[in-house]
Amino acid sequence: RALILTPTRELAIQIQAMSEALSKYTDLRILSIYGGTGAKVQIEAIEKGVDLLIATPGRFMDLYLKEHLKTKHLKTLVLDEADRMMDMGFMPQIRKMLEIIPVKRQNLLFSATMPDKVTELSHEFLEFPERIEITPQATAVETVEQELFYVPNMRTKLNFLQLLLDENPEEFKRVMVFTRKKTTAENIHRFISRKEIGSCRVIHSNKGQNSRINAMDEFKSGEIRLLVSTDVSSRGIDVAEVSHVINFDVPIQYDDYVHRIGRTGRALKTGKAITFCTDSEKYHIKHIEKLIRETIPLLKLPSNLKFEETLPEEKRDMAMEVDRQKRREDPDFKGAFHEKKAKNAKADKEKKVDKNKKSDKNTDKKFRKRKDKKFDSKRNKR
Repeated sequence: RALILTPTRELAIQIQAMSEALSKYTDLRILSIYGGTGAKVQIEAIEKGVDLLIATPGRFMDLYLKEHLKTKHLKTLVLDEADRMMDMGFMPQIRKMLEIIPVKRQNLLFSATMPDKVTELSHEFLEFPERIEITPQATAVETVEQELFYVPNMRTKLNFLQLLLDENPEEFKRVMVFTRKKTTAENIHRFISRKEIGSCRVIHSNKGQNSRINAMDEFKSGEIRLLVSTDVSSRGIDVAEVSHVINFDVPIQYDDYVHRIGRTGRALKTGKAITFCTDSEKYHIKHIEKLIRETIPLLKLPSNLKFEETLPEEKRDMAMEVDRQKRREDPDFKGAFHEKKAKNAKADKEKKVDKNKKSDKNTDKKFRKRKDKKFDSKRNKR
C-alpha cells in the first residue's frame, strides 16, 4: 500500500529497520528490496504479502517487469533523497514507475537540500504540492564545528590525516572520511592500514553488498575507528556519536557538503567537520560557502606537519582544473596552457628571426671573404 524509493541500499536497509521499530505493535508487513544480492529471497517475501515496500528503483523495476510486483493497491509513494535520485540517473526509471502505479495516490518528496531541479520535478508529477521546511534548505547543523585547511597536495593530505589521528586518539574516536573517487578511498584505506593508525574499513559502489553492510554495522557498533567512504553513505545514514567528519576532497556537488557534515553532530550532540582543500578546490569552497550562507573558518596547518612535494602529474591535473574553472567563469578565457603556447610561439618566432639575421650576417661574411680572396689572387697575378 506504500512504496518508499531510496537511492542507495544502505538507506533502504536503515529505513526498514526504523520502520519496523516504529510499527513494532502493529501487524504491518515491511520489506526492503535492493540490488547487489540475489532476488530469490526477496521474491519469496513479496509473495507472502507486503504493506510497506522500501526499494531502490532498479530492483523495483526488475521485479515488476518479471511480474512479481503488483501496484494496483498502492496509495502512497515516497521519494527519499529526491535530489540524489536525480543526480544518480534514476529519473528514467522513476518516470516509468509513475506510469505503472495508480494515478490517485499521495506523493511525498524528502530531501535536506531542494535545488531548482527537484522543485521542477515536484511540479512535474505532484498536483498543488505543499512545501514544508523545518529549516531553510542547505543549512549546516549548528552543533557541527567546521574547519578548513589549505593543503598543497594529496601526499601532504595523507600526512595531515595521520597527524590528526595519531595526536588525538581520544578525540578522534569515531571518524568518517569522505572522498569523491573510489580510487582515493582505496588509497586512504591502504595508507591507514600500512601506518597502523587504527581499525578501518572502506565502502563504495564497487564493494559487494555484504561487505558494505558489514563495514557499516562494525562502524555503528564501534568495532572500527575509521570508515572511509565515497558519497554513497553521506545520504541519510544515521550513525550515533560520530566524533569527526573529514572531507579529504572538497565535494563538487555542493549539496553533498551539507549531507557529509550532517553525519556528525546528530541528536543535539556536538561534532566537528574538517575539510582539506588544495588550490584547485578553492573554487568549490567559495560556492559551498554561498550555498550554506556562512564562511567556513580557515585555520593554519600545524608546524609539525610534514609537507611533501607535489608530483608532476598531480600538478598538471590541478593546473588543468584551475583552467576549467576560470573558463567556466569567463567564456573568453583561453587558458594558461593556451597563453603558454602563444608565449612559446612568440619566443620561437623571435628565435627564428634571430637565426635568420645571424645566417644573413654569416652569408655576408662568407661573401666578403670570397671577394677578398678573389681580389688577392688577382693582385698576386699582377
